[in-house]
Amino acid sequence: MSEQRDERHHQHFETLAIHAGQEADPATGAVVPPIYQVSTYKQDGVGGLRGGYEYSRSANPTRTALEENLAALDGGRRGLAFASGLAAEDCLLRTLLAPGDHVIIPNDAYGGTFRLFSKVVERWGVEWSVADTSDPQAVRAALRPRTKAIWVETPSNPLLGISDISALAGIARDAGVRLVVDNTFASPYLQQPLALGADVVVYSTTKYMGGHSDVVGGALVVNDDALGEELAYHQNAMGAVAGPFDAWLVMRGIKTLAVRMDRHSANAARIAELLVSHNKVTRVYWPGLAEHPGHEVAAKQMRSFGGMVSFQVAGGEQAAVEVCNRAQLFTLGESLGGVESLIEHPGRMTHASTAGSALEVPGDLVRLSVGIESADDLLADLTQALG
Repeated sequence: MSEQRDERHHQHFETLAIHAGQEADPATGAVVPPIYQVSTYKQDGVGGLRGGYEYSRSANPTRTALEENLAALDGGRRGLAFASGLAAEDCLLRTLLAPGDHVIIPNDAYGGTFRLFSKVVERWGVEWSVADTSDPQAVRAALRPRTKAIWVETPSNPLLGISDISALAGIARDAGVRLVVDNTFASPYLQQPLALGADVVVYSTTKYMGGHSDVVGGALVVNDDALGEELAYHQNAMGAVAGPFDAWLVMRGIKTLAVRMDRHSANAARIAELLVSHNKVTRVYWPGLAEHPGHEVAAKQMRSFGGMVSFQVAGGEQAAVEVCNRAQLFTLGESLGGVESLIEHPGRMTHASTAGSALEVPGDLVRLSVGIESADDLLADLTQALG
């Protein structure tokens, strides 16, 4: 395995996406890893495991292939695949934290992540506080003696905020805490948090990794072998693992991740340009815009700026809801990162759990997940939806 890792260190992302963890099946020569739809494995005598497999909650060959692929794509030493992004987050938090510990979370984040902190781990005795993670000094000021982790989304959901991963990694190292980066919006193709100093990378593989709105999954990637072992122990003990078919679907999606992300980003650039000039749009959030406050940091740490665009609408919340309802090619729905374009109202949909908190999103906000359709068709639909 170490020789394979050394060899792959020199391969480009597009090659790794297709080949890492994807060796031809030794029994048949099949070039795609089989779906091992199995719960248990015959042992060669008591304790005589074949390839380390005994029970598919603990390990499954299809999941192993995905986990090796995930590690390679992020330049990590260990990847772990889960039943959902929130399952991955839950495993991470229960591995890193104990009652009385403290976590810094961003002032803009996925509503499900906020709910996990505010309604679940808080009841377990874990404290959390909010900081503007785009401001390293604000993060430094938020540190406490019992802080164990700094949690970051960059780009953030849904306001597309940008945090300087390298700067925050330095703060985390100085304080002896872990830096966790939710890299879902960027994907490992656009951004490599471990190379920038992060300790843990979190994904909802449901989104860009799967890429086709047909699978739910999550992942963690780390560079620290000891932390990887701890996470694997908790993954098995808690059991929210990716099933073999789900793992296979995510692997299939990853093979085209690079080409899809290029198209997502290119389409988003054209849509952001339209929105900036539209008289019914009051503000546009996309890190590729020169006027975006995080543009320079994003240009430094990202390959391109991604396919997520948010904007505020003149006329308030009801006007934003009407834009969502009038869209036709943009499908009204939650989630993101699929080949098809989606539109949603975060305040009433994905981020309803943040209402009344420091993470509450503007009522006039619309979020787009820009797909890979013809940009001309997407622009036409958005124009008619804006009215």
